[in-house]
Amino acid sequence: MEIKELESALEGVLFAAGEPVPVERLCLGLEVDRPTLDAVAQRLMDRYSYDRRGIRLLRLDTSYQLCSAPEFAGYIRKTLEGRKPARLSQPALEVLAVVAYYQPVTRAYVDQVRGVDSSYTMGLLLERGLIEEAGRLAVPGRPIQFKTTRDFLRVFGLSGLEELPELPSQSQEGSQMTLELEASLARLREAEALEESGTEPPPTPPEPPAEGT
Repeated sequence: MEIKELESALEGVLFAAGEPVPVERLCLGLEVDRPTLDAVAQRLMDRYSYDRRGIRLLRLDTSYQLCSAPEFAGYIRKTLEGRKPARLSQPALEVLAVVAYYQPVTRAYVDQVRGVDSSYTMGLLLERGLIEEAGRLAVPGRPIQFKTTRDFLRVFGLSGLEELPELPSQSQEGSQMTLELEASLARLREAEALEESGTEPPPTPPEPPAEGT
């Protein structure tokens, strides 16, 4: 297939899926290799952004997904939902930050970092699909471990966990570790506020997408 046809095929597949599609499945279905798929996806990303389209193509770790453009979230929410979703509380953001940076983690580890019981808050995050179970720790009792989800990446505008701001130190525990998470919590609050309001920081205008052959 030519590049333009591949773009259209990728767009159609992701639109029909309505959820993140793993890269390997896309390569298999479109009969292309990974570098070609990534190049085609990047062309679509640039085109949507340059034309200020109402949709965006997101790379979520090892998958791709079509979604609405954040600047139109207010119109979409007003039209389809009629009410704003509840924002994450301070305890929820604290738990989410601990899980995001130190995953996979057990609930006991989260409790140790925060100094309080986190079972209720972790239950809420599980219900919202921001964290999920990630197997069991190989110690007596085999406690459940948790990690963040693709929805976490999407909600906070991240392509992968490597885009999380770096912590000053990952060797401290207890109150010191909690202090080091404060800057990251602020980033999460900003990202959640932007997602809720449908606004985003002004992007650098991309170059016009090159024409394919």
